[in-house]
Amino acid sequence: MRTRIAIAGGGLGGLTLARILHRHGIDAVVYDREASRSARPQGGALDLHPESGQLALAEAGLADRFQSEARPEGEEHRILDPTGRTLVHHVPQPGSFSGRPEIDRSALRDLLLDSLPNGTVRWGHRLVAATACPDGGWDLTFHDGHRASCDILIGADGARSVVRPLLTDVALSYVATLVELSVEDADRRRPDLAELVGPGNLWCVGANQILAAQRLGDGSLRVGISLRAPEQPLDTYRSKRALLDLFAGWTPRLTALIAAADSPPTPRLIEAMPLGTRWANRPDVTLIGDAAHLMPPVGEGANQAMLDAAELAGRLAADPADPNAAIRGYEESMFTRIHPIAEMSARVQAMMLSPTAADDIVRFFTRPAEPARAD
Repeated sequence: MRTRIAIAGGGLGGLTLARILHRHGIDAVVYDREASRSARPQGGALDLHPESGQLALAEAGLADRFQSEARPEGEEHRILDPTGRTLVHHVPQPGSFSGRPEIDRSALRDLLLDSLPNGTVRWGHRLVAATACPDGGWDLTFHDGHRASCDILIGADGARSVVRPLLTDVALSYVATLVELSVEDADRRRPDLAELVGPGNLWCVGANQILAAQRLGDGSLRVGISLRAPEQPLDTYRSKRALLDLFAGWTPRLTALIAAADSPPTPRLIEAMPLGTRWANRPDVTLIGDAAHLMPPVGEGANQAMLDAAELAGRLAADPADPNAAIRGYEESMFTRIHPIAEMSARVQAMMLSPTAADDIVRFFTRPAEPARAD
């Protein structure tokens, strides 16, 4: 009898897991809360790391398609101070995929969705409860009263995971406030801002605050303001005027990213799980991605979620007769791998929003490579 696998959450981690399992001949159903694949915007771009996100796509058989969609020029990174002075300017090797090329989240998600058999993703299924069955497995209840069952439940359902409480009652903490805006069709409508941001990412770093922007594949600019959290109620940041006041004294060349935004500001609180979070293994259930190890958003979250998916899928495929042994092995490996990455992410997050952020970030990005050690 086939093991019925349910994946809660159709983000990058959940879809990568479903894809790699499918390549191994293992069926899985992905339950996603959104009404359809196009129900909401998917956010900005991300850089896929060779040792994690790109490795997972190779396991998924999608490396070539990734290279056709990715933008290696998007790895260009500029860091400025509030006067507009350039502190760091990283320019990647033209056309090279050897680093961390950028890809729009929407393009990466579509790539994964298109690789799955029809019906793998069940849209409009927001999980609200999972109840253990006496003989193993889970009964699943969704927001509309629909019910389903599975033998293995994998929580890939993000920061506010419904599956996580089955394994741990860990509490999240606020680490930052993020306000997002966008400038549409920047090359035509605001060529000055398009030139300022360049083909990749721009960080404008002040004391306890960052004004950032990144170019997306459609020519728009995604603007983000990072602040220490939470210093003011979120509604404070829903006004462009209030945001511009936060950056009083900065050169108008930079604050134009706020003034020119087409969308109203969208603020949200950024949360993280405590360092070293673990749980005792429980049969028939586990977590991947933000559900397992929510970290500050400094470039590791999606990459580690996809690597989680690749490692879990590989273990399940290697030991189909004992999926719980596969889950135990995955969890121990994941806990060991994630701990130093979560520590690094927390340090970078604190550094970015410190009073001395500009000096600290310049040192971070210009530090010499560590010398190779002899074996």
